Amino acid sequence: MPKTQSRAVMIWLYVFAGVVAFLVVFGGFTRLTRSGLSIVEWNPINGTVPPMANHEWEAEFAKYKETPEFQQVNTSMTLDEYKYIFYIEWFHRLVARLAGLFYAFPVFYFLFRKTIPFKEFGIYFVMGLLFIGQAFMGWFMVYSGLVDRPAVSHFRLTAHLLLALTLFSLALWVAFGHKHGFLTKHAPWSIPSKIAAWSFVILIIQISYGGFTAGLKAGHVSDSWPLMFGKLIPPNLFHSWLAPLETPQTIVFIHRWFAWLGIILVPLVYYKIKKQNYPADIQKGMIWLIGVVALQITLGILTILSYVNITIALIHQANAIVLLGLAIYFIHRFRAVDETQI
Repeated sequence: MPKTQSRAVMIWLYVFAGVVAFLVVFGGFTRLTRSGLSIVEWNPINGTVPPMANHEWEAEFAKYKETPEFQQVNTSMTLDEYKYIFYIEWFHRLVARLAGLFYAFPVFYFLFRKTIPFKEFGIYFVMGLLFIGQAFMGWFMVYSGLVDRPAVSHFRLTAHLLLALTLFSLALWVAFGHKHGFLTKHAPWSIPSKIAAWSFVILIIQISYGGFTAGLKAGHVSDSWPLMFGKLIPPNLFHSWLAPLETPQTIVFIHRWFAWLGIILVPLVYYKIKKQNYPADIQKGMIWLIGVVALQITLGILTILSYVNITIALIHQANAIVLLGLAIYFIHRFRAVDETQI
């Protein structure tokens, strides 16, 4: 981990994390509008400029007509309708390109100015690798929907999502180091730190199941809550060991109820830090965290009841990223307090 703190680097990392978060949410919008498969080629350079002339649009539309999505879902789509979903995916890719530049130019500038010492460049280099990795996974995901079915692999979609969120989390973690000080000691893990870490693991599992739910469109399985198909626990949910990974009903059932573990763990952390008289900013932050968790569950229920209304679903996704950022913050702060105890 780095040791040299810099306010300029901290601000850059905060903004970069925000850009990555926006990219994730807009990716959700792209998916919900069925726009992700509208561009059938990956041209990192040439694809920066959209079609201009009518014959260029006709050529792109002709490529799209060869895809399973057009042939099985959008057979009556017009050129104007195609332009709408094309521009959504094109803007998604444009933001990704700009995010890459927003990483590359500042990091090399800080490296050149020695604001980031070369011996501490490793963590920033890992961020670059993560960005490239999630970009490749994005195309790998899209390609899975161009072969024989009009949908991407939910495993690849989730991998793409998790790589982006890993980048987001790492950028925040290093930014918190620049603000609050980098963790340098191997202090024993306190109970609040352990609970926070387990809460983070639960959140990652829940986000993964959100990716599975999105990839399989499992959110459309049932628009009732708390019942599914008229039952609290529908039959045959776990009919095979692969059901939690492949069956839409099972996946959305897990996604519905796994989140409630957060309602148990977060107040428990708050009780512990209140009892041990942690700093006031941490105690106030925990109250905000409880509110964000409650809001996330409420948004999840509303997403179900609205039959995956796009606006509600996107707010639900954005709030999950806020929750992830708070989880990273509290782990960092708790570990910092742990280090002061030794």
